[in-house]
Amino acid sequence: MATAKRKKASKKDFILRRAAAMFSEKGYSATSMRDLADAVGIEAASLYNHIQSKAEILQEIIFRMTNDCNVHIGELEKGKLSNIKKVESLIRFHVQMMMYQCDDYTVMINEWMHLPEPYLTNFNIQRRQYVVKMEKIITDGFQQGEMKNIAPYVAVLTLLSSVRGLEFWHRSSQKISPQKIEDDMVNFLIKGLKKN
Repeated sequence: MATAKRKKASKKDFILRRAAAMFSEKGYSATSMRDLADAVGIEAASLYNHIQSKAEILQEIIFRMTNDCNVHIGELEKGKLSNIKKVESLIRFHVQMMMYQCDDYTVMINEWMHLPEPYLTNFNIQRRQYVVKMEKIITDGFQQGEMKNIAPYVAVLTLLSSVRGLEFWHRSSQKISPQKIEDDMVNFLIKGLKKN
């Protein structure tokens, strides 16, 4: 019985990975369940043994990534790192997500608007709360003399937009290692925030 459950779970994970790749490449709206079934190598009707709908697939991908983000920032809030180190940790976290979970991350940032209610509202609330938590770290960093007086929203927008640009690295023929990109992005972005 446990083996059957593991096989079903691994098949569902495979379906979610293929769906994330297709949603990332073609977009959620342009990907049909038949396209997904073909990519997975099963009949379209058989998909429904593992998943209820295309919307459920989108929800699982997005909320798995959202949960990872919330867990990470929650750990930073409880931790004793300086604010500049918290920002560095956030940059590294998002860069690593974009490098190693690019399809899922891209779906979260580009396809969220296709979530059905009440999931769309839930996602928007969580996203706003996440940005507010990042802004608080920036604000605290300024108030404690660690960071320059930069509008917190502008800092957060710049950090997240910079990471989002890594989508182009994935599609390019650049031969820069993921570790080099991560380190260079951290150095570049932290220098813009850190008070001299």
